[in-house]
Amino acid sequence: MSPTIPSLAGKLGGLQSSAIRDLLKLTVRPDIIGLAGGLPDAELMPRERIAVAADAALRDSACLQYTESPGWAPLRAVLAERESARLGRTVGLSEVFVTHGSQQALSLLAEVLLDPGALVIVEDPAYVGALQVFRAAGARIVAVPLDREGMRIDALTELLERGERPALVHTVSNFHNPGGVTMAEHRRRELAELAQRYGFWVIEDDPYGELWFDRPAPAPIASYSHNVIRLSSASKILSPALRVGWLVAPDAVCRGVELLKQGADLCGSALTHQITADLLADESWLAGHVDSVRTAYGARAKALVHAFRATFGDRASCTDAAGGMFVWADFTDGTDTADLLPRALEHGVAYVPGSAFAVDGGYRNSLRMCFTTSDEATLTEAIDRMARAVG
Repeated sequence: MSPTIPSLAGKLGGLQSSAIRDLLKLTVRPDIIGLAGGLPDAELMPRERIAVAADAALRDSACLQYTESPGWAPLRAVLAERESARLGRTVGLSEVFVTHGSQQALSLLAEVLLDPGALVIVEDPAYVGALQVFRAAGARIVAVPLDREGMRIDALTELLERGERPALVHTVSNFHNPGGVTMAEHRRRELAELAQRYGFWVIEDDPYGELWFDRPAPAPIASYSHNVIRLSSASKILSPALRVGWLVAPDAVCRGVELLKQGADLCGSALTHQITADLLADESWLAGHVDSVRTAYGARAKALVHAFRATFGDRASCTDAAGGMFVWADFTDGTDTADLLPRALEHGVAYVPGSAFAVDGGYRNSLRMCFTTSDEATLTEAIDRMARAVG
């Protein structure tokens, strides 16, 4: 008699693995120049300074013990001070919650804020990690387009005036993943005003805000309204391996997140929390470190944009590289980037087709390129290989 295999939860039927993670499995060959990933450059991560902070933390065995579910209190105090400066208002300790990367913050918030069938509005093209979270929560997802000034607030306003009532709006406001654009200041104010008028949450997902090249991004949306929950992370400026993200939200939201985190993983790592607190509190060192990362990424981004525009001319367009980690490009000659990808891999270059970020289809002529992990000459060679693949 064959055994009866228990079934899995029905919600898994509508979920898909990230197309980007699946693509990375195909691009590990050393002869392929990878523009597909979304990884910071490990060579720019402060290994020696992390080692010093780890040694200091390990002098006290408390760093090896469980810590509080909202995060190690001294780290939360450092984050509250940094966020207060960023938002232009006092952020209390009870408003800061540390998570296992900002992706966990997004996942926990979906459980706290959404009932099955609740409406979530996202940007199109969309951050795929957000789509995975909201689909797992059983949300109804509606997309509004991006342009060079970020989320189209006029399109959002039309949805609201037609009677749509979102539980939340998700935006990557600074140096968008994948779109590469930054929301204009006037749109930030407008979005905050809409959130207050119609009574919805805004999740301001901001892992890239400190990686500006020419000028800082505008003030966070959260500086205009308490209806805005702000997410950020140490992954892009320090190291993803620390797994330290955080959210800034009203106390009631943080308490809801705490209840769910206790059931998910109880608490974060006291060791990495102490290391991160040490590094973030060392303001003089941190400013110099982040500036060196900006300088390196800025040069790489400009090299990629220059090579792409010089190579393809009026056959394609791409975003300016003002910060972050990504450039978004559109072919205007009908090139299908999903169809092109196998030929691109044969020529030794990988990217992510735009269709991977589409909410309801589209972006067949678009692609996302990451510039962080290759030097300028390698990025120029990557575009040469792409051009040979296009033909």
